[in-house]
Amino acid sequence: MDAYGRKIDYLRISITDRCNERCLYCMPEGYKGWETTRDHLTADEIIRAARVAAEIGFRKFRLTGGEPLVRHDILDIVRGMKKISGVEDVGLSTNGTRLAPLARPLHEAGVRSVNLSLDALDPQIYRKVTGGDLNLVLAGIRAAASAGFERIKLNCVLMRGVNENEIWPLVLFSAEHGFPLRFIELMPLTRTDVLTQENFFPIGDAKRLLSERDELIPQPDTRIGHGPATYYQLKNTGALIGFIGALTNLHFCEHCNKMRLTADGKIRPCLGNHGELDLRAVLRNGGDDNALRGVFLEALRVKPLEHQFRNQYQPQRPMTAIGG
Repeated sequence: MDAYGRKIDYLRISITDRCNERCLYCMPEGYKGWETTRDHLTADEIIRAARVAAEIGFRKFRLTGGEPLVRHDILDIVRGMKKISGVEDVGLSTNGTRLAPLARPLHEAGVRSVNLSLDALDPQIYRKVTGGDLNLVLAGIRAAASAGFERIKLNCVLMRGVNENEIWPLVLFSAEHGFPLRFIELMPLTRTDVLTQENFFPIGDAKRLLSERDELIPQPDTRIGHGPATYYQLKNTGALIGFIGALTNLHFCEHCNKMRLTADGKIRPCLGNHGELDLRAVLRNGGDDNALRGVFLEALRVKPLEHQFRNQYQPQRPMTAIGG
């Protein structure tokens, strides 16, 4: 429990800030942070941190980045984490471009859920948003579907003037393949201008757009995975659509259950708050497990009640450095 009585049992672990794409909302133009901060946690350090986290009550874990599949030892990390007593679930968040050859090995290693970024189905718009190749992502999605994961979710970040015309095609794609699709509001993690009227596309607008084509039936009891989405079933298409509105949902933080561990070993209790605690220093300066537990417990103690995105938040580290 944190200081506000919330059960915090979900740790998102970034294993790299490197990425083979350049998403508009995640990585600033010209960012090369890894060239000056190469000292990421090793596989053994990540596994040890996860073990200590499990000992104090963390049960769900998700490997993120950057793009976690650019890291060559990801299978070793997954295998090590699955051996930890108390670890109930190991998930993965990926852009999907490297997933096709790795989907089955990841499943065999112990990954049970995959979240895939898919911000557009038009190849040109996809390239505009990410700088990447949509065909690689679609191949990754097909491989994930055949690999046997318990959960596959698609994520789309909403950007006015960029991909709002992709919302309905993405819904139809979701319905066709039977994958839940989540629409996510922009957050000022990399740039502040994402919140301008020209750029920000609230989930309310997405709901109105969808309601013009189909009936949204609330699914208040539906929870898929461990995230904060609220779900609706579309009556005619059958698509299951989630909405994540960190900015417009004033109750967004009330049931927060997560903390983050960055690739360079900082525990970040809240995505939308600059406070971090240095776990890597304890790992590398001879700290025992009690010392590591102390850092986690202090992070729980100082976890804020809510994020600061609505209070002229000024990003200091981009999303790719914090972890998705």
